[in-house]
Amino acid sequence: MPRTPDIQTVETEDEFIHVRFRDPDEFDEIRTPDWAANAARDVSEGAEVRTGKRKDSDEWEVQSVLVKKSVGEDKAREQATKIVEKIES
Repeated sequence: MPRTPDIQTVETEDEFIHVRFRDPDEFDEIRTPDWAANAARDVSEGAEVRTGKRKDSDEWEVQSVLVKKSVGEDKAREQATKIVEKIES
C-alpha cells in the first residue's frame, strides 16, 4: 500500500481550507475532477480534490484537498488525509 504523503501547508482561502500534500510545481497539469470530488464527499461534504499529472509520468496524484472552512483547520487536516488515503490506496 502506498504511503500517504505528508501535509506540506494548510491555508484558509475564501470558503475553503486548502490542504496541500504536494508542490504544484511538480506537475505538468492540475485538474479538479468530478470523480475525485465524489470520492471525497463520503469523508467531507463539499470537499474538492486537485489532482496533478507529473511531467515524467502518465499517473495522476492528489496535489491538494480543499475542505469547507466551517469544519476548522484541525478537522480539515484529518479529513484531507482520509480523502487522500481513500483515493490513492
